[in-house]
Amino acid sequence: MTIQYELIKKDKRTGARLGKLYTPHGVIDTPVFMPVGTQATVKAMSPHELKDIGAQIILSNTYHLYIRPGHKLIEKAGGLHGFMNWDKPILTDSGGFQVFSLNELRKISEEGVEFRSHLDGSRHLFTPEYVMEIENSLGADIIMAFDECAPYPCEHDYAKKSMERTERWLKRCKETHNNTEKQSLFGIVQGSVYKDLRLESVKRTVEVDLPGYAIGGLSVGEPKELMNEVLEYTVPELPSDKPRYLMGVGSPDCLIEGSIRGIDMFDCVLPTRIARNGTVMTSKGKLVVRNAEYSEDFRPLDEDCDCYTCRNFSRA
Repeated sequence: MTIQYELIKKDKRTGARLGKLYTPHGVIDTPVFMPVGTQATVKAMSPHELKDIGAQIILSNTYHLYIRPGHKLIEKAGGLHGFMNWDKPILTDSGGFQVFSLNELRKISEEGVEFRSHLDGSRHLFTPEYVMEIENSLGADIIMAFDECAPYPCEHDYAKKSMERTERWLKRCKETHNNTEKQSLFGIVQGSVYKDLRLESVKRTVEVDLPGYAIGGLSVGEPKELMNEVLEYTVPELPSDKPRYLMGVGSPDCLIEGSIRGIDMFDCVLPTRIARNGTVMTSKGKLVVRNAEYSEDFRPLDEDCDCYTCRNFSRA
């Protein structure tokens, strides 16, 4: 395995834990939040700014990079690390979520998912084998298996078929993944909000024996209380000696709730997306600088923060 997880300390009462994740491009202290660089850049930020704020690992998106500029071009540039000039760890998702969420015109089969590009309408087919080829070309330290993300709400029967297909696709991903010396493949637990399906998915996913495991299909519209409930019975069934990744979760309350329940890794576009639209996360809560009340407020965004922005710019 190209990555190794070291458990440093665990709270026996809650399951919260501290650890270190050793990767080919550096050591990551966990729990960790991964900023999302969808198209090989975290929007409105440069690599040195990311390092300045303490980013240890970033996530890029297989679907978007495949559509533009293309995985073969990125491979020629030295993979994502060379293409985006980032010498720390990178994780790529499989593109599965985007295929299901961005494309209304899609066809799911046992072979894979046929879909249309959101840019020009051209037809494409993602199979587990092809997704592995793309992610191998992108060259991230951690790559995700191709999965089907069931919507919320959905019927038990639909979630069951989706979960079973995800597990079959996972085995095909593992058989195809040919860069095991440099990249670690993570499997994804699915099953919507049904306890029996989640526990069965954990069992099947762990049996494939991988360097790490993710929990997918949450933060897709279900109440936060329900997401926490799913985590409470799912996380304890995952191996304690491997990293646990909760996909697509990034609001401050959910980061805390997930960490308390033993999650090691998180990602979300939320922080950069709301920032580009004038919303700031502060130690006192949310602040929307577009609001008229701040037009002549020359205090820092957060008076308890010493970051570059708070040291140099006011709310006004």
